[in-house]
Amino acid sequence: MIPVFFYLFWISMMAKSDTVRDVFWEERQLTFGSQNHELDHNENFSFDDEWIVYDTRPDPDGIAQNAKIEKVHAKTGETHVIYEAPTPSEFGPGIGAVSYHPSESKVIFIHGLPYSDASRPYAGHRRTGVIIDESRPDKVSFMDSRDIYPPFTSGALRGGTHRHQWSTDGEWIGFTYNDALMVDLERKTGRKHDLRTVGVAKEKGPDVSIQPDEEAENIQGEWFSALVVKVVPDPVPGSDEISRAYGDWWVGNHGYLKAPGKHQRARAYMGDLLTSEGKAITEVFVVDIPDELHQEGDSGPLEGTASTMPMPPKGAVSRRLTYTENRRFPGVATTPRHWLSSASDGSFISYLAKDDNGTVQVFLISPLGGEPIQATFHSFPVQSMVRWHPQNPEFTYVCDNSIFMVSLAGEDEIKGPVRLTARSDEQPFAHCFSRKGDKIAFNRYVEKEGKRFIQVFLAESP
Repeated sequence: MIPVFFYLFWISMMAKSDTVRDVFWEERQLTFGSQNHELDHNENFSFDDEWIVYDTRPDPDGIAQNAKIEKVHAKTGETHVIYEAPTPSEFGPGIGAVSYHPSESKVIFIHGLPYSDASRPYAGHRRTGVIIDESRPDKVSFMDSRDIYPPFTSGALRGGTHRHQWSTDGEWIGFTYNDALMVDLERKTGRKHDLRTVGVAKEKGPDVSIQPDEEAENIQGEWFSALVVKVVPDPVPGSDEISRAYGDWWVGNHGYLKAPGKHQRARAYMGDLLTSEGKAITEVFVVDIPDELHQEGDSGPLEGTASTMPMPPKGAVSRRLTYTENRRFPGVATTPRHWLSSASDGSFISYLAKDDNGTVQVFLISPLGGEPIQATFHSFPVQSMVRWHPQNPEFTYVCDNSIFMVSLAGEDEIKGPVRLTARSDEQPFAHCFSRKGDKIAFNRYVEKEGKRFIQVFLAESP
């Protein structure tokens, strides 16, 4: 683990210079088909770095119409279909946003509910997480159980999970969530109840048993799931109450160092709140994840009620990390859309925000709190989320239509920012490190036969 003061020294040195060096990685196009090949902002490399997984949605918002999960070989460019949804239609079921398991040949992705039609289309509250073991591709395993009928079930949810992310050990999955009962309650009352929040699932949790239903809305899953962040429709101005939690990410490969020798599993997320003047703002939060999810917390039952959301388990403690309302440009940047991310040792959480010139830059904050640190000083705005190297204290991001890296080599040698890919007319996006950190996969639009398709590219360290 690199001590925090090394990082502080690194950042202070960066602040003195905006000199950019070019150290181009070898770049090549991997996919060429007349369809989209969209990477998720997640872990797209297989555990052995042989394959890169993607979905084929017709447009960025077209998961409902997508029916295939595919993979491309990182060396040969050979492609294979991993899973194809049965009886797809314009209403669903819809699949996408796929990610590889860190140590096994398994993938997880969004899957709309199996029965979808015009009256029950794919939606944020009508989807789940499906796991496919490539050795048994015909077996569909549902991550989260779903029970939408009272009295509900602890360990099950009542809505839709999204953007599933495995922990480094593969024993946990983090996700965002929208509750079907709250969607219905909002429709009936006209008041805000449909609030996005963050949850986690544990593979080795207590068993969850779900009763089937005639409408096929209930699902028997294999993991124990719980929401870990409480959200409210009307946050008190000036408080840390939030109306939406999203942009979440696991902190570190093994959590963060909470005390000497003690690592704490945690999930960082963005939270929407109100300043004391009633202005909407987004800040950075972190929630500690307890080892056990089945114990009820102080806010209410894990399974929720007919009029309230499922509540966090005992030990799921959230803390606000950033307080930016007095900055010239307060809050986390909402454009570009991005997710938080974390250094492999858990020492920093990265996010995007505007500097005093109004330019979007990379900022870092410790999961223990303190003052944020500006980590980039470009004249052009940063265009993507930050992706950290899986082992080393270095991170990448997109700026000026190129992928850049900033790194710390040793105790007093600073390297960065370095441009890794040449500037292109089409912006790279959704970039992702390989498991070893010597390759970066990313998307870029390419014109073919008069149409533009999202293709997968690979940049390899020289």
